[in-house]
Amino acid sequence: MDSSTLLAVLAGAVLGVGLFVGVLAVVGVPERVAGKPRRQRASFADSTQRLIRGGVVGALVLVATRWVVAAIALGLLAAYWDRIAGSSASEKRGIARLEALATWTESLRDTIAGAIGLEQAIPATAANAGPAIRPSLNLLVDRLRIREPLPSALVAFADDLDDPSADVICASLVLNARLRGPGLRDVLTALAVSTREELDMRRRIEAGRRSIRRSVRIVLVIVLGIMGMMSTLNRQYVEPYNSVLGQLVLGVVALLFLGGLLWLRRLASPSKTDRFLVTEGVQAPAAVAHEVAQS
Repeated sequence: MDSSTLLAVLAGAVLGVGLFVGVLAVVGVPERVAGKPRRQRASFADSTQRLIRGGVVGALVLVATRWVVAAIALGLLAAYWDRIAGSSASEKRGIARLEALATWTESLRDTIAGAIGLEQAIPATAANAGPAIRPSLNLLVDRLRIREPLPSALVAFADDLDDPSADVICASLVLNARLRGPGLRDVLTALAVSTREELDMRRRIEAGRRSIRRSVRIVLVIVLGIMGMMSTLNRQYVEPYNSVLGQLVLGVVALLFLGGLLWLRRLASPSKTDRFLVTEGVQAPAAVAHEVAQS
């Protein structure tokens, strides 16, 4: 290996590390939530899968092209494909959770109409709840069975769902559980109607964003396909990229390409709504429920 090739490899490695840090700065790393080992295990498994997938793709590209920048860039693209090119998985989960909440609210309203209390209506509706909220709802029923106060259990239920729409429903139930006022059936009816309207709106928005994500993937596949064919079938045409300057230029091109992909992904990503029924620091759920009732 001559000195020019060695310099090209070193320059490509430096630019590749820069690309790696830039991608992590934008897409972030999976957050580890304290006190939730199941989520931590899922996060570790996801990181391991990304590392393996990116390493395999990067190694194949390095063997085929001997370009360090291209190997690291395509390895990162393969590892973080869902975050860079856009994915509708999280929005689909949110829509399914919202639909399950709307159905459960309607079921809870109809059960309360039979002149039974909220403590008895929640376990009665848990068995037929949607799969998206059934595990959290079963935890709510278990908390009620061990005599945990209903307001505290409802706040913990909202924390399990981690959804702003669930906060609205749970806050209304917390107020009714503490104040024992009339009109819960009317409140649940209004909540079910508003949840259904939000569900329809989110489905329409997701349909529009799906077309943007499809366009991003089509452009990405075409560009990468042409680049791959040129680098393997016409090595003489892409020979300038074997030099140090060529690796620098390739790094700039990769950065610009990455910036365009992230910008398109931002256009197709839904805006996040902050929750309001949250436990801050070491504050107990019962204290939060009391604050909600006093507001």
